[in-house]
Amino acid sequence: MTLPEFEEFSEFGDFGKQSTAPSEHSAMPILEHARLQYLIDNTPAIIYSSVPTGDFKMTFVSSNAFNVLGYHPAEMVEDPNFWFNHIHPDDVPTIFSSLALLFTEGHRTYEYRFLNRSGEYIWMHDMLRLIRDEHDNPLEVVGSLTDITQRKRMEEDLHRKGEEQQLLIQQLQEAQQQLLQAEKMASVGQLAAGVAHEINNPVGFVNSNMSSLQNYVTTLFDVINRYDGIFGQLALSDEVKAMIQSIQKKADLDYVREDVADLVCESLDGLKRVKDIVQSLKDFSHAGETEWQEADIHQGLDSTLNIVKNEIKYKATIDKRYGNLPRVHCVISQLNQVFMNLLVNASHAIKEKGIIAISTGTEEREGEPWVWIKIMDTGCGIPKENLNRIFEPFFTTKPVGSGTGLGLSLAYGIINNHGGKINIHSVVGKGTSFTIQLPVRRQEKNVDISQ
Repeated sequence: MTLPEFEEFSEFGDFGKQSTAPSEHSAMPILEHARLQYLIDNTPAIIYSSVPTGDFKMTFVSSNAFNVLGYHPAEMVEDPNFWFNHIHPDDVPTIFSSLALLFTEGHRTYEYRFLNRSGEYIWMHDMLRLIRDEHDNPLEVVGSLTDITQRKRMEEDLHRKGEEQQLLIQQLQEAQQQLLQAEKMASVGQLAAGVAHEINNPVGFVNSNMSSLQNYVTTLFDVINRYDGIFGQLALSDEVKAMIQSIQKKADLDYVREDVADLVCESLDGLKRVKDIVQSLKDFSHAGETEWQEADIHQGLDSTLNIVKNEIKYKATIDKRYGNLPRVHCVISQLNQVFMNLLVNASHAIKEKGIIAISTGTEEREGEPWVWIKIMDTGCGIPKENLNRIFEPFFTTKPVGSGTGLGLSLAYGIINNHGGKINIHSVVGKGTSFTIQLPVRRQEKNVDISQ
């Protein structure tokens, strides 16, 4: 029996009120039909049939359509385009593109949104099967529609929770990396303190000795000059004069007099540079200092520049344009870490020779004093598609093994912890600028990324 026969049966009269009682044999098919009709009308799914043609006009719809969708079966059957006209427009292309497979595979399953009587799209699970006649010709399509809206909502909730869990995992990974970096910086600080202590002592007495040596050399040459004057006044024999001149010529005294002064000055200058480097390392790491304090941003920038000097000097010229900044309430060792990352990245962005400009200034935001630090390079720039990702942990455009992708992520976290903002502007082929904005007094965390 085909489903169109069900429709005919549904229009059968009240057989219980017929005047002629059916025989025992004729009552059996009617009872079977009634039982089947009851099951069809009361199953949770909507049972339907349609013609196996392009419009797939419905020829039968079970009564449960009214409970599920709010439509009477008759209006669904009367409208030849009812099914397609009520599918969500975004889901129609998927169905149309694969519906022809029904005639080769014999069955199809779809999940799509269907417009109900109240004007709301609900999710339906549609199972279609092609019925063929004895000659293998398509006869009709039968199917069942089941409301799966609740299941879809549960799936969306699970998906959303999964995304939240992934985000939480990402945040935990970032926090772990920040902790590892903080531990590394603490180790660097301890190392810097030890190195500074060990180097400062010998540098101190070498510097003192060099100062004494400079005085001794000056005194020594002064004595030689006086001897020359005395010898010039004495009546010496030609043989003695020739001997003195020979000794002076052999010693190349004039050259030694000039060169020794230069050597001493260069040595003192080198010692000063060593002292400056050690002091910069101490200022950069601030060993043991993790507390918030009033700090000099310019001093932090300068000490960081000294640390990364060898990384930059062959690639870029430093152009410093410092404004007049107040002392800022911050953890300066963390800010130095940000400065170092941005400066090194700037040097890496410059392929041959360029400029790294560092400028600072003050501004007022909502009545509160802020400072800003801009680090700009004339490098290759950042492609637009990467701008929104550069602060993501582990994202890097460098070759494998050349970068961890954590530097800017950690910088983002540090500025966030200081209640500041970090803005990016980049033009491919021209360069990139990072502007850090910090409150002079610590405020609520508020980080913004804009291009």
